[in-house]
Amino acid sequence: MKKYESFSKWFDELLLNAEIMDNRYPIKGFAVYKEWGAKIVRKIIEMLERRLEETGHIPMLFPVAISEEMFKKEAEHIKGFTSEVFWITHAGGRKLKKRMLLRPTSETAMYPMFSQWIRSHADLPLKIFQSVSVYRYETKATRPLFRMREFLWNEAHTAHRSWEEAEEQVKQAIEIYDEIFKKLGLSYYILRRPDFDKFAGAAYSIAFDAWNPDGRVNQIGTVHNLGENFSRAFKITYEDIDGVQRHVIQTCYGFGISRVLAAIIAQHGDDHGLVLPPEIAPVQVVVIPIPYKGLEDDIEKYSRSVYEKIVSAGFRTWIDETDRTPGEKYYYWEMFGVPVRIEVGPKDLKENKVTICERVNLERRTVPLEETPKAIMEELGKIDKKLREKSLSTLREMTINAEDTEALKETIKSKKIARICWCGKIECAERIREESGGEIRGYRVNVEEKPEYKCIICGRKAEKVVYVAKAY
Repeated sequence: MKKYESFSKWFDELLLNAEIMDNRYPIKGFAVYKEWGAKIVRKIIEMLERRLEETGHIPMLFPVAISEEMFKKEAEHIKGFTSEVFWITHAGGRKLKKRMLLRPTSETAMYPMFSQWIRSHADLPLKIFQSVSVYRYETKATRPLFRMREFLWNEAHTAHRSWEEAEEQVKQAIEIYDEIFKKLGLSYYILRRPDFDKFAGAAYSIAFDAWNPDGRVNQIGTVHNLGENFSRAFKITYEDIDGVQRHVIQTCYGFGISRVLAAIIAQHGDDHGLVLPPEIAPVQVVVIPIPYKGLEDDIEKYSRSVYEKIVSAGFRTWIDETDRTPGEKYYYWEMFGVPVRIEVGPKDLKENKVTICERVNLERRTVPLEETPKAIMEELGKIDKKLREKSLSTLREMTINAEDTEALKETIKSKKIARICWCGKIECAERIREESGGEIRGYRVNVEEKPEYKCIICGRKAEKVVYVAKAY
């Protein structure tokens, strides 16, 4: 199956064939992470949690159940999630006196506790996170990893003394996500959402929109300044240095683990299968013996010594000693996206060398056995760079300047991302959606872009350069 000819089929087949996920679970919107997928997910979580802890965030785990009373505390928030809630109404055969719900996100689970933990300015800032499953009854068509009713999620929540401190935290959150996503070789736009599309209960929202081969954008992370909206609803106050009671200013940010995995597969994968960034690859190097008549035992012994040398250098390594043919082994490990393949054949044995094949472009080179660990390290570094460069190049190619509605419609129809000028009026945003099928995703926060022409819809003075695309 070809990635750019039929992305949906290619993606679904790859999930199954590469042991990422089995979507045949008998409840729609729920799926099983298989061994390879679960191991990749674990590596992604380790990367993120390590960085969060380095920046002063504390790991916690909150219950999955939220009381209806707490959920209703913040009016705008509940309005944004009501249609997606899984309600808990019975225990066995007994109807519960008070309904509960499975967390769609955890503001209303955490903030009753914040109000108990925070008393004075000495308790601030408070910065916590958790990596958990969340539950939303998606009303749109479900898609494995992209849009599910149970998905993996890391969320961080912070409380601060002032708006200025919260703004600094927003910047730090963006930097953390940007750093992790870049390490994974992903490309995306960091966009401030229009007010009509911000997170329910937020003062404003910023999102990371990653490109996808089918032209849709994949929101892989979000950062929100909540202001005092939740602290007022949950009575989260502190006594300042002068003895005055004040409401904390809060932020929250979510890292869509399932969607990040989808982006890695979608952006880096090719017609051979997965292509994994070295840091999250469950196996970084696979050693493949190539038997030759009369030299089987010698090649096996030499391959084992190669394997042990690589393992002792600290690489996650596997040796494929199955009875498959070398060609079948190549096909198999290319499907699983292992970054580096080491081929050991009769010529390598004779010359005391190995043949290295990197996964991105399937390019080979031969190096002496003693130089193998160093050569592997070089290849892994090159792979990281190649993945990032290829992904960035694709994002640039997918982004089209559209100066009129015809160009906008053609851009969305051709599965691209449109860059347009917009006056800021919601009625023009609605017409953009109606006429093109895409939606305004927001304007860039890390790059200042000034409108070059008038609003694409009404012809009035444009206020922002925004990006329009279909989305998952």
